[in-house]
Amino acid sequence: MRHFVFRWAVTTVAVFVAAPIVGINYGGRLDCLLGASLLLGLVNAFIRPVLLLLSLPLILVTLGIFILVINALLLKFVGEIVSCFQVPGFWLAFFGATIISIVSWLLSAFFRGSDGRVHVLTHHTQIRRVRGRVIEEKQRDSER
Repeated sequence: MRHFVFRWAVTTVAVFVAAPIVGINYGGRLDCLLGASLLLGLVNAFIRPVLLLLSLPLILVTLGIFILVINALLLKFVGEIVSCFQVPGFWLAFFGATIISIVSWLLSAFFRGSDGRVHVLTHHTQIRRVRGRVIEEKQRDSER
């Protein structure tokens, strides 16, 4: 559940950042922004993988650029479904989806640890000290 809320928050921030740059209109309403980003996250989780699989030959031929087209179409689709969330045209959706992808990637990379799990960064960490001496394996075998 925490991962889902984290992804939703990242998508919301990314849409919030992209909206004034490309002209996406959500009426300044937080509920509209949250709803649109929730739907965008669900569409990206369930519909996008199917579209990527179906368009794999085209993605390979364009060296991955067609993924940006799919992202733009999904953003435009969310704009058609959510009435208060308006995406003006395809090219603005294209640039908006590109900005959303970059911001989402940066935020995810900033908060994700090397183990792949989400870690909240804090100014303090718990460091445990190990007391005693370290005994090497060869030394321990000779003592037996």
